[in-house]
Amino acid sequence: VPSLNEVPLHYLKPNSFVKFRCMIQDMFDPEFYMGVYETVNRNTKARVLHFGKYRDVAECGPQQEVDLNSPRTTTLERQTFYCVPVPGESTRHKRSYEDDEDMDLQPNKQKEQHAGAREAGSVGGLQWCGEPKRLETEASSGQQLNSLNLSSPFDLNFPLPGEKGPACLVKVYEDWDCFKVNDVLELYGILSVDPVLSILNNDERDASSLVDPMECTDTAEEQRVHSPPASLVPRIHVVLAQKLQHINPLLPACLNKEESKTFVSSFMSELSPVRAELLGFLTHALLGDSLAAEYLILHLISTVYTRRDVLPLGKFTVNLSGCPRNSTFTEHLYRIIQHLVPAMTIANMNHLKFIPHKDYTANRLVSGLLQLPSNTSLVIDETLLEQGQLDTPGVHNVTALSNLITWQKVDYDFNYHQMEFPCNINVFITSEGRSLLPADCQIHLQPQLIPPNMEEYMNSLLSAVLPSVLNKFRIYLTLLRFLDYSISDEITK
Repeated sequence: VPSLNEVPLHYLKPNSFVKFRCMIQDMFDPEFYMGVYETVNRNTKARVLHFGKYRDVAECGPQQEVDLNSPRTTTLERQTFYCVPVPGESTRHKRSYEDDEDMDLQPNKQKEQHAGAREAGSVGGLQWCGEPKRLETEASSGQQLNSLNLSSPFDLNFPLPGEKGPACLVKVYEDWDCFKVNDVLELYGILSVDPVLSILNNDERDASSLVDPMECTDTAEEQRVHSPPASLVPRIHVVLAQKLQHINPLLPACLNKEESKTFVSSFMSELSPVRAELLGFLTHALLGDSLAAEYLILHLISTVYTRRDVLPLGKFTVNLSGCPRNSTFTEHLYRIIQHLVPAMTIANMNHLKFIPHKDYTANRLVSGLLQLPSNTSLVIDETLLEQGQLDTPGVHNVTALSNLITWQKVDYDFNYHQMEFPCNINVFITSEGRSLLPADCQIHLQPQLIPPNMEEYMNSLLSAVLPSVLNKFRIYLTLLRFLDYSISDEITK
């Protein structure tokens, strides 16, 4: 089944069967559709019954018209999710080390490269890593927008700035109650890119009644957001949807299922040697500090396994202080962590909007940097902060991050009230002195060696690791989050 994450939209046939790995960014109101409808031939008066599921537009031949008053018409309901590719995803096509060599990690140099960036980029100190194929879109969105006569660019509402890849309107026909915002899903369904769906954008209110007479009560802004052009935001009519426990392609999708047991038990025998190798690798990355490497492993496998009242148990935020300032050390450290974890992003305190907020005019949830799925690694680099540089948005962002670290929750802004969204995000803070953010553990880096050329040192470290060994590290770090374990009474005391 072709994947929307990897194949550009213009290579896919309309009404073909596709799959899409995504995060639910927003949920729209349920919509009514004609589950069964009847058409009448104007000349012969012959009547035909049609099935309306998995379609956006009624099927009508040249001489046919829909009989809206037919007693056989059945109205049914479906739910619409607005879905975006998994934010910060770095797994599906782990690039080879050679592809990485020319990847410039300097935040300020990236802006001019941003437009042509295929696999990695950075805006204002935030860096991300996407999939090479996913970023290959059919045309610049600017050109598409001009051809659609839209007054302003259509915001695809990705949580991380600069991300590319398709956003989709996902139509779900059953069991939609079991999904929630920020869930990561793998969907299989029918791709719908009917040009008629773009009419709604042209502010011709009468035109919209052709498509759906029930939608006329919406504001123009709401119509624009909820019915974007299908060439920019395709529709998927879901046949099968499964919630993903993780997005690491090296492991079975569901680790607690019977068929995954052989995979898990065969890897268990390798745990100790893999851990020893991973410890050695991270020790080198941390300039010979093996204690810091131990803590980094514990951080990377930590996960919120339960909540007692408001207390999240299992989180382990680490503050690595003593990071050399004005050095490329922290940038190379991100890059190494990025090679190990499935999804990762890097935060810049002042320039970005962290908290998602509700836009009541367009009736949508406008995303922010902290709208991330479970098990995302979030790295905060305080060595980039200058003294006295925190402005008002910066202060709000620090508060939001403190709440995330302490309570593993993000309070989304619904104007009149805050709405609490629990999360499970691993936060790793690099700083010179103690961080201004709370942390479960502070470890001060004690380098055993200072390489004369940091870049050369880190590059040779990555090139020395065999791809098969890197894959074992990736399996180890994902698997250990989900393994069952028990703690004896003695240790509990």
